[in-house]
Amino acid sequence: MFFSGDSSTRKRVDLGGRSSKERDRQKLLEQTRLERNRRLWMRQQNSAAIKIQKFFRGRKAVEAERLELRKRFFITYGKDCQNVDRHCFGPDSDFLRQLLFFCNPRNAADFSALVETCRLLQHFVHESAGDILRLFSGSDYFSKRSIVDYRVKKLAYACIQAVYQNRNQFKDKLFMTSDKSSTSTVLLLETVVLLTDRRLPWLCKIIGHLLQKNAYTLLRDIVFAGKRSSKFEFAGKISSLERILAVIISHVGQRSCVCPNVDPRWSFSSQILTIPFLWKLFPNLKEEFAARELSEHYIHQMALCVQNHVNVLPNDASTEFPGYACLLGNLLETAGVTFSQPDCSFDMAIDFAAVATFLLEALPLMQSSTKENSIGFDDELVASDEVVNKGLHRDLELQISSAMDPRFLLQFANVLFGGIPLVSDLKKGPDSKEVVAVGAACAFLRIAFNILPPECIMTVLAYRTDLVPVLWNFMKRCQENQMWSSFSGQLPYLPGDAPGWLLPLSVFCPVYKHMLIIVDNEEFYEQEKPLSLKDIKSLIVILRQALWQLLWVNPVTNPNLDRSAANVSTLKRHPLEFIQHMVGIVASDLLSQLQDWNSRRQFTDPSDFHADGVNDHFISQAIIENTRAHEILKYAPFLVPFTSRVKIFTSQLAVVRQRYGSQAVFARNRLRIRRDHILEDAFSQLSALSEEDLRGPVRITFINEFGVEEAGIDGGGIFKDFMENVTRAAFDVQYGLFKETADHLLYPNPGSGMIHELHLQYFHFLGAVLAKTMFEGILVDIPFATFFLSKLKQKYNYLNDLPSLDPELYRHLIFLKHYGGDISELELFFVIVNNEYGEQMEEELLPGGKNVRVTNENVITFIHLVANHRLNFQIRQQSSHFLRGFQQLIQKDWINMFNEHELQLLISGSVDGFDIEDLRAHTNYAGGYHSEHYVIDMFWEVLRNFSRENQMKLLKFVTGCSRGPLLGFKCLEPLFCIQRAAGSASEEALDRLPTSATCMNLLKLPPYRSKEQLEQKLLYAIHADAGFDLS
Repeated sequence: MFFSGDSSTRKRVDLGGRSSKERDRQKLLEQTRLERNRRLWMRQQNSAAIKIQKFFRGRKAVEAERLELRKRFFITYGKDCQNVDRHCFGPDSDFLRQLLFFCNPRNAADFSALVETCRLLQHFVHESAGDILRLFSGSDYFSKRSIVDYRVKKLAYACIQAVYQNRNQFKDKLFMTSDKSSTSTVLLLETVVLLTDRRLPWLCKIIGHLLQKNAYTLLRDIVFAGKRSSKFEFAGKISSLERILAVIISHVGQRSCVCPNVDPRWSFSSQILTIPFLWKLFPNLKEEFAARELSEHYIHQMALCVQNHVNVLPNDASTEFPGYACLLGNLLETAGVTFSQPDCSFDMAIDFAAVATFLLEALPLMQSSTKENSIGFDDELVASDEVVNKGLHRDLELQISSAMDPRFLLQFANVLFGGIPLVSDLKKGPDSKEVVAVGAACAFLRIAFNILPPECIMTVLAYRTDLVPVLWNFMKRCQENQMWSSFSGQLPYLPGDAPGWLLPLSVFCPVYKHMLIIVDNEEFYEQEKPLSLKDIKSLIVILRQALWQLLWVNPVTNPNLDRSAANVSTLKRHPLEFIQHMVGIVASDLLSQLQDWNSRRQFTDPSDFHADGVNDHFISQAIIENTRAHEILKYAPFLVPFTSRVKIFTSQLAVVRQRYGSQAVFARNRLRIRRDHILEDAFSQLSALSEEDLRGPVRITFINEFGVEEAGIDGGGIFKDFMENVTRAAFDVQYGLFKETADHLLYPNPGSGMIHELHLQYFHFLGAVLAKTMFEGILVDIPFATFFLSKLKQKYNYLNDLPSLDPELYRHLIFLKHYGGDISELELFFVIVNNEYGEQMEEELLPGGKNVRVTNENVITFIHLVANHRLNFQIRQQSSHFLRGFQQLIQKDWINMFNEHELQLLISGSVDGFDIEDLRAHTNYAGGYHSEHYVIDMFWEVLRNFSRENQMKLLKFVTGCSRGPLLGFKCLEPLFCIQRAAGSASEEALDRLPTSATCMNLLKLPPYRSKEQLEQKLLYAIHADAGFDLS
């Protein structure tokens, strides 16, 4: 490089950030690390290759030795073992040692040799009178014990493995019995039976070896191969395969067994009990398994797996036959036998409940679990419209539901509750055993209610077990001693923060509700069965507090839960929310039912059903949709006082009326009605109006009998008079659309079609008319039967509703219910005779009912079918059309706020008349009158002395309606008003009659001088019935 004139050395800067020496050092370290890893990988690769080669050479040497030994074996003993004698089975012979060493069941020659060996073994044992022990060990078993035990356990496993390896080839012969001794599979399996005789000393060694080799897995596949064949038959004999299983399972459950514990995944419970319809294949094995000690052992093992949340079940046989469902079906089939044994233990029942609950939770909703059943029970506990794409096979569903029969439920309840007293000291809370029993029973039954058809289990639980009294006794003592919170953590079936009453109520409510459907009035009110009226009052308090807690204090927050969300998938995703939701439903239904009983005959104050937390804030929120208060009003309206619900109802109606301009004087819908044809004109003209027109104002012009329009402009009062007259005419029993009970309560005439050709259209019309009166706030004096009002709420009627319709029929049915003799001797069949207007017609209550005799077993079904026919079936068409017309104006949610007795008050007002003091406190005065005027004082005194009928006539004369507003006269719009009619007190003026303007609720009263004159003129006016010509 040339000299630049600068003698200093210029410093070099490396823009890479590091010196070249540092870069070289990092590179060297990385290369060293990679080289070290490469050498390690090479050493591992070489080591693995050596092991593989060693294993391969070993296997090759063993295979060569087997091949050589096989040749020598067949040379020595013959290809068909023709050179074998009884001494070949002894401990000093090499026969079994060689055979068991080289035998490969897939090799045809080996398989034949093994089968022939089994045949010879059975022959020699038979010759020696069954002394198999001497055959294998000679004269001294104990000195040769090790080698003998080794050979027999290897031989037993070889036989099972041989059947397993050739199961598809011999699938038609796997279930053959021992009498078919020439069959290869029978010879092999019978040899195992021979070697596992319970009297032999090596039994534990053989079974322990089989379990360690996962023999249950092999046997499971053998069973499935045999099931695929359609040629197996049983004919009452025990197959060899069944005998093997019976020996193995019965040995493991014994106390003397010293077999090592096996992995639960390969156990009898996991591998064999999960085979579909196991007991149909092996009926004798079922009896063996059902023995107390045996079933107790296996069920306890399964319960341990459930507690530890261990999944030990094998792969499903198919989507229609999942292992857990097959296990449940097989367990339930044997449970009835197990629980029927007198020495069945309480602990075993607890273990069974834990296992069955776990398996039931995994089940999809059964196709047979529907709301419909033979006697019309509409339990909402199983409400679900979810379609299960991969459901269980129909036969498997049938196995599970059939196994949970009345006998099983009765025995299960007896074992759990047998030691629990039905009457206990209220001051003493439940002990730990009672808590465990109640928790186990309720957890099991709660899941069963959601999975299985309710008609299978409800009746037996209600009437043949002590479930209701036991649960009530438990809940009553917990409530009395304030112990609910202490149970929250003791019930293993619920999260620790769940309230202790949640689980007992989830079972008590639906069962007791079902019981109330079947109970008759005498049992409930007089005999006080199943609970005393005092206990029912306490129950109402518990239910009310629980509902308020669930719906208001700590409501379910999951938006996916609604009243029809009772599906299994929701249960799995949100178990606590699901049970809270379901308890809310069943507790609400039960409390509503108790309110109905209280309405029929009062046994407690109606306010006992009202929640303590209902206030003005709650009422204001309840009017707004999608609020918590609105949901409570929707699902548990009885928690809110009746007057508050009426306020909400009237406010809802007012909003809709305002929207449709109901206060307008000049309405577009004006009807001309002839007074002497009021019903026909109303039917033809109102039926022509659309639903929207019906919601709007309708104005009436009356035509008198001379064809002249009556005086008066309809500002609402004439319409009120019109509606009262229409309803009076249409609901008159003489017209034929309605009949009346012995108590003069109205219900649809089942034979209305024989009188009126258009009877169904008339019912639709009358439904709309009744809805219009309620929509406009008009009270009409029409007393309906309770069982008909329930149709407006789309509810079923039951036996306890029958006395209001046909007391005599009810007495006959109650006689049958409590009949002590043989009911079949009464010659009754499942038919009923209808008698309408002299025409008798026989109807079957069931398909083929005329050939089904009523017996002691089916009499309850017969009673409820008769009640259902009279209360529901006969009037179904009329009620359906009436409801359609009614719902044109009144929404279902509005009506559901009230029970049937409250609904009657909405329609007709109180039957006790009206409060005169309330009317006086809310009356206005005009034309010179005031509250202290002498004429006014006389008027109120005269009104007080009127009969109730005359008081109502006066109210109708002034307001157009004979009943006062439900919430009092402060709600009358406009307020009641008395106006002076004459400007002077001349004789001519005083001779005039009082007049009214019903559209303004106005009474025009002349200033009469005496009380007698005022009374006379008032009575004449209100009885004149001269239409609106007096106005």
